[in-house]
Amino acid sequence: MINGAKRYITNAPLADVFMVFARTDPDAPRTRGISTFLVPAGTPGLTVAPKDHKMGQFGAWTADVYFDDVRVPASALVGGEDGLNRGFATAMGCIAHGRVHISSLCVGMAERLVDESVEYARTRRQSGRPIGSFQLVQGLIADSMTDYYAGRATVLEAARAFDAGTDTKIGPSCTKYFASEMVWRVADRAVQIHGGAGYMRGVAVERFYRDARLFRIYEGTSQIQQVIIAKALLGEAARG
Repeated sequence: MINGAKRYITNAPLADVFMVFARTDPDAPRTRGISTFLVPAGTPGLTVAPKDHKMGQFGAWTADVYFDDVRVPASALVGGEDGLNRGFATAMGCIAHGRVHISSLCVGMAERLVDESVEYARTRRQSGRPIGSFQLVQGLIADSMTDYYAGRATVLEAARAFDAGTDTKIGPSCTKYFASEMVWRVADRAVQIHGGAGYMRGVAVERFYRDARLFRIYEGTSQIQQVIIAKALLGEAARG
């Protein structure tokens, strides 16, 4: 039986099946004794709470999921008997892949924000001329384009190394850390370039500003990425 709860589950209100990581050996060390199960929605004892009301990313529904004496058959164990107590490794593999994925979303959003900033600066006029003619506005655009360009290169390299199997830990964390912080800076500049209009609902950069904030939190916060990167490098140095 599975008992417990998990918060902020993406697509929980819509899901037909849940991948559940549950402790199956309470006496094992904290990174051991965890197994992965596939649990269909509607299984007795599984309850999905009402949809969360978030600051942004309204298209990604999230909700809490509760397990109260949820019985699952042995066939629900991912990997069969060989998968028993190996859930932590499965989770880390999924999360590392997810970090590269989230990073690519950040880069895509940054590109759109740069486009929105350039178009607004080109067409919005002040004192009889486009605001893009002012050097301080040009500086904001240049900084955002540079951030986007660096983020894109970082994501492409991290994805290449991940697919090759040569870096499935440091690279994903580095690119998630950089790209999520990068898109937040780009979003902030886009709102600044738009001025008062950038603070108004219905303007694209206002929505992107709210949506971008979450990237620094899920799939491991920026602070978690810092810890992972530093520990991995220090561990390599100690072994070398």
